[in-house]
Amino acid sequence: MNRVHYDSHQLDELVLQMMETEQVGERVYRAALACAHHPALKKEWQGYLRDSQAHQGVVRRMCDALGLDPDAPTAARAVTRQLGDTWVQAIETAQRTCDPDTAQRVACECVLHTETSNHAQWELLGRVARVAVGDVGQTLKAAFKAVEKNEEHHLHHIQGWHRELAIQALGLPAVLPPPEAGKKMGQGLGGTPRAEPQVALH
Repeated sequence: MNRVHYDSHQLDELVLQMMETEQVGERVYRAALACAHHPALKKEWQGYLRDSQAHQGVVRRMCDALGLDPDAPTAARAVTRQLGDTWVQAIETAQRTCDPDTAQRVACECVLHTETSNHAQWELLGRVARVAVGDVGQTLKAAFKAVEKNEEHHLHHIQGWHRELAIQALGLPAVLPPPEAGKKMGQGLGGTPRAEPQVALH
């Protein structure tokens, strides 16, 4: 069986971007919490903020094991930071200029952007972890295992909140907290379909 090779330089770049993305996540969640007025959503985001801080520790330890400076600047990392600045600014603008429900939806959308990026990066790391060998392979596998379920949980739950808050804004029956809130990750989202009520157009 042929051994699969990967670009070690790009792996280093990915890990440094992941460090930045986790830091962006902390900033976005801090801003978003100021707009969250649904009690269940606020509680979830408080937990996800703690997870984001813990994940930074996981990535820092991974950097140490790989011989990387976790604070090293790169061009791609600067772009990631700029995206984070944009999301935080959008949340803060919505908080100042919009009604509370709209501000909460804007915050939810920005959190969704953050979690989508974060999830994609961890998924890429997992792909490398499956083929990497030796100390590097062990390091990547341990880091991926430490956060895999959390990342899946975060993304699916925020997708549910984003959808249901938008449905509520349209005046349609919404399920809050969303159906995803009662699901265990790893079972997929198809197990409990969302009930769709019959509605009339006005």
